Amino acid sequence: MKPAYFNFFLLIPTLSILMGCNSSSTSEVAAVKSATTETATIKTENSGSKGLSAQTLALGISELPATLKETYTEALHFNRYTKVDTPNGMAIHIVAQNQVTDNQIVRARSILMHFLAPLPGSEYGADKGAVANKMSENGAVLMLLNGVDDGTNKAAELDGQPLYYGEIQVEGHPWYIEQDYTHRDASFEEILHLVHDYGIGVDHNATFIGALPSFQAEIRAAQVDALSNNLWGMGAPEWIAELSAENSLSQEYLAAVIDVYYGLWGANTEHVTTGMYDIYVAKVRGDIANEDASGALLLDNKFFSPFLTYNARIDEGFIGDFSLRLNTDLPYSHHAQYLKDVTLTGTNNSNVIVNQLDNNITGNAGENTVIFSGPSSEYLVTNENDRVIVQDMRDNRDGENTLTMIEKLKFSDTTIDVPSN
Repeated sequence: MKPAYFNFFLLIPTLSILMGCNSSSTSEVAAVKSATTETATIKTENSGSKGLSAQTLALGISELPATLKETYTEALHFNRYTKVDTPNGMAIHIVAQNQVTDNQIVRARSILMHFLAPLPGSEYGADKGAVANKMSENGAVLMLLNGVDDGTNKAAELDGQPLYYGEIQVEGHPWYIEQDYTHRDASFEEILHLVHDYGIGVDHNATFIGALPSFQAEIRAAQVDALSNNLWGMGAPEWIAELSAENSLSQEYLAAVIDVYYGLWGANTEHVTTGMYDIYVAKVRGDIANEDASGALLLDNKFFSPFLTYNARIDEGFIGDFSLRLNTDLPYSHHAQYLKDVTLTGTNNSNVIVNQLDNNITGNAGENTVIFSGPSSEYLVTNENDRVIVQDMRDNRDGENTLTMIEKLKFSDTTIDVPSN
């Protein structure tokens, strides 16, 4: 069984079946995947959620609570809500406007939970409960807004961290598959800003309101080193001056490092050797250690997981083979290589190519195949509690994969039906 990454907090209660544990039962996974049954057992904070579909409610998305509706109003087009519960009994709120899709809401919530997922044995991230608590105590709100960041959305003036419809890519969606930088995936950057500002904490303000002053001191030192040595902020003196005036240097630097760390710039062809629109010296993960030693130290078992801890819901429109293995002919795989758990949605006969991690892969309503690198003789296949476990007997190739609702296994020499109990 894989570890439960989010053992210190849950979303809306029944969302433990979606995100709380990587070893959910088959029946739980099926409930989230199909989301077609009645929602009498779906417990939401707001009982007035009858206007939302069963599919939406099953994803842990409800109407806004009355206390938030006073600020995030229907007049401003806010119509849905989800949250991350924190150990202190409070919550980090996520509010969404009407053009943002349910899948985008789920992905934004997943990324927030990813940043708050414990990293066992790490210096600052073994227990991130204090960071989560600080975020809720400081009133952290993630606002998922219509359109793009062009200054026309009045809701951006409200208290909260904005993230726009036009910059939230969902795994398997065309924006993600094509790595469309006109719809750049800014989700990691903006959600990290929320965690940094309200949870980790930012120095140089009148009061430090975060939970990790020592980590922030390291972040600041790395930022100063990068700026001094022209590793970050290159060619953007006016922007750097603006960030300095608003005390946002360390937040923006860390976001540039993390974007590259999770493969968000590897596919960009306009900026061949650098990341974040040529303002950061590194383009892919390996470059960070080679080009920005101080930045690399921030990633060395400090706070951030080396892989993406959330279960990615592959867009229902996706058709074909979704690759978790880096393939330079597939732009999105620069990012997808760091995924380890995925759920296919919809009804298309979609497939998954595994990577070297220990993955949890869940099928959809179609016929699904999981694709491995080697011949069948080099894998051990077992059936356990309605799950198929496929273990690669060779090191550092395909890992151990736990499969649910998958019909076929494809090896380099043969394709077989998933064995039954």
